[in-house]
Parts: sequence; C-alpha cells; structure tokens
Amino acid sequence: GSLIEFHRTRKKLVTVTATLPGGKFGALQIDSENIVREFTEKPRGDHRWVNGGFFVLSPKALDYIENDSTYWEHEPLEQLCRDGNVAAFRHYGFWQPMDTLHDRTLLEDLWRSGKAPWKVW
Repeated sequence: GSLIEFHRTRKKLVTVTATLPGGKFGALQIDSENIVREFTEKPRGDHRWVNGGFFVLSPKALDYIENDSTYWEHEPLEQLCRDGNVAAFRHYGFWQPMDTLHDRTLLEDLWRSGKAPWKVW
C-alpha cells in the first residue's frame, strides 16, 4: 500500500517514511589476525532505519509546533514520539539523499541516463 493509506490505517498523528540507507564505503570484515574475511561493496548501512524525509501529518500534529522558528525534527517530533503518535512506514525501494554535491551528481547522472528509479512516467 501507499504511505497515505498506511497513515490512515495507523490512526497516529504522524507517519514518517523509514528507509535503510546504503553505506558510502565498502565494508570489510576483519578477523583477529587482521585477515579480511569478507568484503561488501556499499552495504545497506548499519541496519538502522532512518528518517527518509517524507511525512504524512494529521492536522492535529501542527499543534506541536510552537511558532515559525520551531525545528520540526526536534521538539515537535520528539514529543510526538514520546506520546506514541508516530508510525513508521518501512520503505524498501530506492532511496537516495541529496545532502552533498556527490549525491546531487549521482541523482542527476541517473536522471540523464534514463535509469532514474523514481521516474514512473
């Protein structure tokens, strides 16, 4: 189902998209003799779900925002979590941040190549 359908069925004030980011480097498994036993190129992070940046909010969630200078991911989201009002929609598909120039270049290259996984038209 979709993120919005998931949000509606959970009856929470907020639903966040959770994703498992890929690692940026090849991972080495090294034994006690300093021998590399396994190499995995860009593994799926450290197996911790992270905020994928997409939210669905009930209008009541806005009551947690004090004013225009309130940082959403600090006080409001932290309090909503403490109140048990945040559901996590686990997204297993493509996800890539655009936090750095490298990320931007990667995404632009995917778009130009015609292989952008998010292009559905």
